[in-house]
Amino acid sequence: MLSIRMEPQSMATSLTGIFTPNMTPLDAAGQINEAELRRYIDWLIERGVHGLYPNGSTGEFTRFTPEERRRIVEIVCDQTHGRVPILAGAAEANVRETLRACEAYKEYGAKSAAIVSPFYYRLSPGAVYAYFRDIALNTPIDVTLYNIPMFASPIDVHTVQRLAEFPRIIGIKDSSGDIASMLRMMAAVETTRPDFSFLTGWEPALVPMLAMGCHGGTLAMSGVVPEVTRRIYNLAKAGQWLQARALQMLLTDLFDRIIFGADFPEGVRIAVEARGFRLGASRQPIDASQVVDRTELARIINSLLERIDGVQT
Repeated sequence: MLSIRMEPQSMATSLTGIFTPNMTPLDAAGQINEAELRRYIDWLIERGVHGLYPNGSTGEFTRFTPEERRRIVEIVCDQTHGRVPILAGAAEANVRETLRACEAYKEYGAKSAAIVSPFYYRLSPGAVYAYFRDIALNTPIDVTLYNIPMFASPIDVHTVQRLAEFPRIIGIKDSSGDIASMLRMMAAVETTRPDFSFLTGWEPALVPMLAMGCHGGTLAMSGVVPEVTRRIYNLAKAGQWLQARALQMLLTDLFDRIIFGADFPEGVRIAVEARGFRLGASRQPIDASQVVDRTELARIINSLLERIDGVQT
């Protein structure tokens, strides 16, 4: 019978549950819509997300200035007011700027900073290690590695194992969708760092990874249907795998329609608006082919929400 790996009583895992890489609403002038962002944060927390992840890939961090990224985290931390932990994206262009972001996020009250490996330039594993080593030795806040090889230099298993030796590095978010690779990371690290968090960033892998002992996920769909991702997590923790599998299939269908129906993350923006929020237009101009059918997407979301009512934890 399948069971979830249990953590030693003496050392709790640093990050667990579903963290939402929230989008940032913009007003008609293309500036941060603070009131709508605060309303969205409250809604996500009320519907059961375990934590928030501002300035993630879904949050379009590259389309904001460093000052705006800091302001986004400051607003999220202030509005959350300790109700859930904040995993704040600190994907800056170099070590110095990343550390400055880490200092600000600690001051605002974030629990950890999620840091992607260097992007644009494709670096060797040794260079990726050196980058994170410098950060680990100087950061004032805990760090979660962010592996997203489609956009940045990959963080391989051996590099994760080496970096886990630094106390400030407390986990990894893996958005590769490579289940085998993540399992190898877990096997390489968990005997020496039982507190190390493993979070999947790929929705179709959520139930398989929870079944293998993953601690949660940072999922774009949790910003659209937080009720569903929380229900899946609860079902998995309760060992109700058939019910969890049924919802996983529905979540994957929604994920495919949103992620592959338009340039990322435009589909997520439209889906969140279908839940009643005003996100405004992206700062990245889009063409007509990227306009998702809002009415059809709203119908799919509502159908999914209706179907979860019959799945009990």
